[in-house]
Amino acid sequence: MAHLAKRVAASRDGIDRAKLYAIDDAIKLVKERSTAKFDETIEIAMNLGVDPRHADQMVRGVCNLPNGSGRTVRVAVFARGAKADEAKAAGADIVGAEDLVERVTGGNIDFDRCIATPDMMGLVGRLGKVLGPRGLMPNPRVGTVTMDVAAAVGAAKGGAVEFRVEKAGIIHAGIGKVSFTEDKLVENIKAFVDSVAKAKPTGAKGTYIEKIAVSSTMGPGIKIDPASVASA
Repeated sequence: MAHLAKRVAASRDGIDRAKLYAIDDAIKLVKERSTAKFDETIEIAMNLGVDPRHADQMVRGVCNLPNGSGRTVRVAVFARGAKADEAKAAGADIVGAEDLVERVTGGNIDFDRCIATPDMMGLVGRLGKVLGPRGLMPNPRVGTVTMDVAAAVGAAKGGAVEFRVEKAGIIHAGIGKVSFTEDKLVENIKAFVDSVAKAKPTGAKGTYIEKIAVSSTMGPGIKIDPASVASA
């Protein structure tokens, strides 16, 4: 534990935890303080001025990161016939119908994104209690219930990141890897913040985006000045 404490103290050295950093400076600090032996994920946390307990203040959407997420995403598709073939050709890892329902019901959920054609939602709806809590339930609002399964699979594989506000009004997401260049990380963050800004619900009053912070998997959080994310 003493070794961990020293590492944490070293990673926080030189960071003013009360300061709002420009986005470029924040990313530079995050990368400099990444000392893990693996390629850490760069994560963003956003505090929003919403109360998601009210339906008109729920924030949910998807962002296609311009430089990808750096993650290997396993995609499952509920489809039949030609659409199943289309999904396989697009690179889906798991494709099925009733057989995939049985697989999921049995607890075999070895995928990160779930897509379904509209005609399959009668079957998929039975899995709400299993997929819902994991954030995997297909939803037309984020493009995972669609007839264009090839495009949906391509987006998921290419770096599409879903987001949904938590009860406390916070959104978390991975927006890249430490190995990405600073420019690519800045582009991804701006795209993500822009997507969240465009998803502002009708019931949101006052300041919508209140705070933004970034960190690496094992690193300290660094606050970003929202004004520096100009494109949002």
